[in-house]
Formats: sequence, C-alpha cells, structure tokens
Amino acid sequence: ARARLSPAVLCRGPVEPLVFLANFALVLQGPLTTQYLWHRFSADLGYNRTRDRDSCSNHSADPVVKEVETLTSHWTLYMNLGGFLVGLFSSTLLGAWSDCVGRRPLLVLASLGLLLQALVSIFVMQLELHVGYFVLGRILCALLGDFSGLLAAGFASVADVSSSRSRTIRMALLEACIGVAGMLASLLGGHWLRTQGYANPFWLALALLIAMTLYAAFCFGETVKEPTPAPLFTLCHHRSIVQLYASPAPEKSRRHLALYSLVIFMVVTVHVGAQDILILYELSRPLCWDSRLIGYGSAVHHLSYLTSLVGLRLLQHCLADTWVAEIGLAFNILGMVVFAFATITPLMFTGYGLLFLSLVITPIIRAKLSRLVGESEQGALFSAVACVNGLAMLMASGIFNSLYPATLNFMKGFPFLLGAGLLFIPAILIG
Repeated sequence: ARARLSPAVLCRGPVEPLVFLANFALVLQGPLTTQYLWHRFSADLGYNRTRDRDSCSNHSADPVVKEVETLTSHWTLYMNLGGFLVGLFSSTLLGAWSDCVGRRPLLVLASLGLLLQALVSIFVMQLELHVGYFVLGRILCALLGDFSGLLAAGFASVADVSSSRSRTIRMALLEACIGVAGMLASLLGGHWLRTQGYANPFWLALALLIAMTLYAAFCFGETVKEPTPAPLFTLCHHRSIVQLYASPAPEKSRRHLALYSLVIFMVVTVHVGAQDILILYELSRPLCWDSRLIGYGSAVHHLSYLTSLVGLRLLQHCLADTWVAEIGLAFNILGMVVFAFATITPLMFTGYGLLFLSLVITPIIRAKLSRLVGESEQGALFSAVACVNGLAMLMASGIFNSLYPATLNFMKGFPFLLGAGLLFIPAILIG
C-alpha cells in the first residue's frame, strides 16, 4: 500500500531534465537582463545612438556611455548580492534537510523560486517598473533555494545512485546538461531579441519553469532510500554541515575536504566573476558586439561543458583525475589572458576556444568530495558546496563588478588578468 501511494515508485524520472530546463531558462534570461539594463539606462540618460559597430567605436568614449556601463555593472552587482546573501542561508538549510525528507521537496521549492523570479522580470519589462524589482525577484528566488539549491539536490541525487567508480563521469554528465541547455538558450536568445524584443524570451522561460516544477513534483524519482519527515527550521541542519568539517574523522579526509572546498571556491569565483562582466566587455568598445554575436559567444562558452565532458572521458584512460584538473586549469588561465587583450572578434572567440577543457575541474572535485563522506551526508555535503558556491559568487560579484568600472580608463581587460592569477591558487592546492 505504501508503494502504491508513493509518487517515486510510479515515476522514476532522472534529475538531468530538471537541471537542463532550469539552466536553459536562466541562460535565456541572464544576458537579456543585462542588455535590458543597458538599453534602459541608455534611454534614461538620453543615449539613443544606434548599436552598430561604427557608432559604438566613434562614441563609446562619451562619458554618458561610461555611466551606462557603470550603472549596468552596479545593478548587476546589487541583484547578485541580494540573491547570494539570502541564498547562503536558504540553500544550506534546504540541502541538509533533503538528507532526511528526500531530494524532491528541495527540487520543487527551487523550481518555484526560479518561476517567481521570471514572473517578476516579466512584470518589470512589460510595465516598465523600476529596475530595483529585479533585485526583489532575485531575493524571492534565493529564499526558496535558487539554482544553487537545485544543483545541490541534483548532485546529491547523482551521488545517491552512482558508484564510487562512475561518480566523476556522472557528475560531468550532469554538468554537460547545464552546458547544452546554456548553448541552445544563448543561440535562441540572441536572435529572438533582435526580432521580437525582450519580453517573449521571458515568456518561454516562464513556460519551461512551470513544466520543470510539475516534473519535480510528479515525475522525479526520489533517490533517498527511506525519506523521513523532519522539521525545516532547526539548527540541526546547519549543525550537520559544520560536523562535516569539524567532527572526528581521519585527519587526511577532513583536510582534503577543506582544501577541495577552497579549490571550488577559487574556481567558481573566477568563472562567475568573468561571466558577470563578459557581456558588458563585449557590448562596449572596441568589440561593440550586438545581441547576435553575444548569443554566439555565450553558446561557444557553454559548448565547453560538452568538450570538457568528452575530454574528461578520454583523458581518464591515460591520466589520473588530478592531472586532468591541472590541464583544465592551465587552459582556463590561457583563455582569461586572451580575453584580457582581445580587441577584435576573432581573438575573443579564440579565448572562448581555449576554455574547451576549463570545466573538467568542478566535476572532478565534486566527485572527490562525495567520496570523503557517508551516504547519509551527501545532501549536507552538496549544500555545503552550494554555500561555498554562494560565497564565491558573492566575492566574484563584489570584486569583478566593482573592479570593471574602476579599470575602464587604464585597462578594460584587467579583471580577466586578475582571474588568471587567482587560478594559480587552485592549481597549487590540487598539486
């Protein structure tokens, strides 16, 4: 009778479609939100010139354009700060809670949060509300777990059902779903913006998020073997995360747990920080990209998820995971250096191309972390990783979105050089 009543027995859908749909919706919205802010501030400040390459090259030294760049960068920072500060509490609480009640409740809550954020964005664009409502939407999403909470539940569910031997490639496969979704959304979003404006892509994102919420509620196959009811608002969940790092255990395991967490922190800081300023970097002089080129660039960037998956699978036959991660970091550093000095479109795409192995690092580290804890601690572990990701995103937004406007006058690409330098830290730690 219990089996007959359990949705997990009736439907055994994997977690990958959830991650795919969530990232497709997010990538469809992200670059368009940045471009919407750019054009909204341009209109408010009276900058109404066309966005062709000649006008951009001739007039981007205009102080009004620099003010538009600064305002767009700062509001991106405010949105990220609002979401990440709230998400630090909620994602860790919900992730550890999922060890008891199962992964489905967290997946449903995170899906609802992403849906609310899309709704708020649509209202802002349709009714031309103050851009501060974007921050409100971001906070509402973070309260319910955000994308980081969904990823925590996703990676924990993969750890629940995978063997120690296959865990690395399973983690990489889940990240590849992120990349394929991002690539398709980037190609679609850039062309759609040129033909129909900002609103319609957000309506598609909303429809996908509704479908995702229904899938999480009724089709996802629960991976926790024996879910048990547990209170949500209790310190026990945060205490379980602290115990991962502080409870008595073999010294080597706990030391590696802390070091690998630091590696993820540094890598995510650079990845998110660079991604935050890439669109601004491409919109302005000397590149002067339009929405179509921005879509192509974002698609090539997300293609690195697939190339990293293939590269990881091939390199595992002849190299240890540690060496594969070091190779990925080396190419990541090279790509950042090329971005810093890119003044023409081919050079910018060369930088994207050098990132083809840059995303082998995180699945390798996640798999190593997963092997250091017990089966009943996977949710707590990946909520701790989500907390580390949140701190890294907070740091990245604070550093890169503040540094970019400050360095416009002497070197626009300086934040990318800083990112390349920071990546030497995880390379040393892994070594």
